[in-house]
Amino acid sequence: MDGFGNFQSGLMVLLGVGALALKGYAFVDALRVPTQAFPAAGKLTKPIWLGILGVAVLVEIAVFPTPLFFVNLLGVVGAAVYLVDVRPAVRAIGGGRRDSNTHDGPYGPW
Repeated sequence: MDGFGNFQSGLMVLLGVGALALKGYAFVDALRVPTQAFPAAGKLTKPIWLGILGVAVLVEIAVFPTPLFFVNLLGVVGAAVYLVDVRPAVRAIGGGRRDSNTHDGPYGPW
């Protein structure tokens, strides 16, 4: 294989690993948010988001050598929408992982 082919293969692996990390992080984060926070923030329910993100992770694993597969790209978009739109909204409602026993510094949690 020539130099460009090696570069291209390496780039595809890096894109695949990045996409899997993005989707996995979004899925685990959605698991940790209380169920009530989603409708309270005006977003789709927790089971729907877990379904979207879970399917996205499974598709990523199934087609790992081809991260530019169309369905795989849809999963990246779904994870990005969750992280950019849904996650901040449910955190603002109080869907974070903080509990009353956390240690707060003089300017808030640290």
